[in-house]
Amino acid sequence: MINVTDNAVRHLRSLLEEHSAFGQKGLRVQIAKGGCSGLQYEMLLDAPKEGDAVVGRDGVEFLVDAESGALLRGATLDYHDGLTGTGFQILNPNAARTCGCGTSFEAARPA
Repeated sequence: MINVTDNAVRHLRSLLEEHSAFGQKGLRVQIAKGGCSGLQYEMLLDAPKEGDAVVGRDGVEFLVDAESGALLRGATLDYHDGLTGTGFQILNPNAARTCGCGTSFEAARPA
């Protein structure tokens, strides 16, 4: 399943604490068709749904649906806060190529 860094955990916890209206939600990480490379990452605060893989760490949850899970297997979710970009970022070993902005990718062909 997806790996989650300490930075990603800290930032999600901070987000949920700042916006208490989100309650018992977690960060859904999913893949949708779109972007300049064919597939794009989407993230939103959401409640767990039936069939989700749930990665729980230090009191927060990261949610991945089954379809997205196949394309995110072995990926790492991190959070960066810097001059060249701020936000959650995914390092995905299943991506054959990515676009310049880093939000879309083409999936590698199965061996």
